[in-house]
Amino acid sequence: MTPAKSPQTMKPATAAQKLGIYLPATPESFQAEPVSREQLNRMIADPPEWLVELRKSGPHPRPVVAHKLGVSNAGLTRGEVTEPLTTDEISALLQQPPAWLVRERATHAEVNEENARVKAVKAYKRSQREEAGRA
Repeated sequence: MTPAKSPQTMKPATAAQKLGIYLPATPESFQAEPVSREQLNRMIADPPEWLVELRKSGPHPRPVVAHKLGVSNAGLTRGEVTEPLTTDEISALLQQPPAWLVRERATHAEVNEENARVKAVKAYKRSQREEAGRA
């Protein structure tokens, strides 16, 4: 007989990261116990009210703030944004962007364009090698 498998669990911080939420803003019950893979999948499929509200209004973790503002995590640091922001705070920054945000969004867009260009060049070279291999 094989022993019963114990469910796969993760730390609350890992679960919060996978859910895209800020751990200190979650209920104490979420922070106190490990989260099983099954529980995480249930939260993703049918989020509890607190999770819906947290995703809607925040506070949001750095990666989510950076994504919503259209900058990198490093751009947030350069802009001296060190604390989690709420959806309202993010909206206010987008409506009246400070100079650092305008600069970081432009930098982020340039980096994304360069990454796309490099990816296209690599794909072209790969297709050329494949064609040469068939000949």
